[in-house]
Amino acid sequence: MTTSVFIDGAAGTTGLEIAERLSGRSEFALIALEDARRKDDAARAEAINDADVVILCLPDDAARDAVAMIRNDRTRVIDASTAHRVADGWTYGFPEIVGRETVAQAKRVSNPGCYPTGFLGLLAPLVHNGLLPAAWPYSCTGVSGYSGGGKALIARFEQDRDIAWRGYGLTFGHKHVPEMQRYAGLAIAPMFSPAVVPAHRGMVVEIPLPLGVMPGNVPAELLRAALTQFYAGSPIVTVAQELPADGEMLMRASMEPWDGLELHVMGSSDGEQARLVAVLDNLGKGASGAAVQTLNLMAGLDETAGLRL
Repeated sequence: MTTSVFIDGAAGTTGLEIAERLSGRSEFALIALEDARRKDDAARAEAINDADVVILCLPDDAARDAVAMIRNDRTRVIDASTAHRVADGWTYGFPEIVGRETVAQAKRVSNPGCYPTGFLGLLAPLVHNGLLPAAWPYSCTGVSGYSGGGKALIARFEQDRDIAWRGYGLTFGHKHVPEMQRYAGLAIAPMFSPAVVPAHRGMVVEIPLPLGVMPGNVPAELLRAALTQFYAGSPIVTVAQELPADGEMLMRASMEPWDGLELHVMGSSDGEQARLVAVLDNLGKGASGAAVQTLNLMAGLDETAGLRL
């Protein structure tokens, strides 16, 4: 059975990458609008209601407007914006965390943010299993490629080669924080410090843990073992079993598209400290790859179909 799909916002970075992953796949029939009709609300509403699944690659307000255009009880939605990530009635599109069957059966799915994917992939299983406390002031730092910032930021980095680092969210209240707190089950909102570097794609997310003063003082080896067990059999998420031999990790500006998620647990020799580190592609598992994984599940297909792993 062929599933009809309309990507609303197909000309943006996320939409283009989703379309590339669906290209040539006979399981899906893409509904496309001519350039002149892409911003025509009547044409968009028709396409949305004709589709079995609509994928929204839009700003938040536009995504909410698009959902309001649905006039039937058949069209299902995958929203790549921030608009519905903590909204009632929406399923969070992180199958490894919320359950594959939950995502497969959902009618409204909100795609996770890129940084939250790394943060939650590391922390949520450990908090939910009681190995790390929910009532702790966690911090999250990370860097990503500039492609996640949209066309304006892409143009800025590509035109101004002198930008080496761009820190943001410095006034707090970043829009990723609510989903990070909710789906990790945290009593305290995490301190979130993101930055952009001069690479088109790629992302490294870190959670430092002062184990020596944390309740339970669970050793890094046990945290790694728990994550390994949690993701056992996952074709998308892997947990590194060895520390980097030279004590370094690299994020290359030449990174190719990739839809996996690689997790690391690194502990100090005295057991007092640990670093949880996630490596992913902000346009892969952090955006377009996650949307395609969800689409596969909603269509009853292998979750890895069309992914770059």
